[in-house]
Amino acid sequence: MRKIARQEFNVIVERDEDGYYVASVPELRGCHTQAKSLDVLMVRIREAIALCREVKRFAAKQNEFIGVQRVTV
Repeated sequence: MRKIARQEFNVIVERDEDGYYVASVPELRGCHTQAKSLDVLMVRIREAIALCREVKRFAAKQNEFIGVQRVTV
């Protein structure tokens, strides 16, 4: 297996209506996971990122994270 250079990724973490934490990586389409605890979630999202990078074999686009805004309409 080829070694891939280390990269930083933005991870969005939310909690769903059932109490599960859900993590997704905007830079890697389809890269997401869920868990009942944040500790387990972080282990799983690292595994998911590694798998997504191995499958896609490309350097993900690196956007600069600015922040998150909540908007009421």
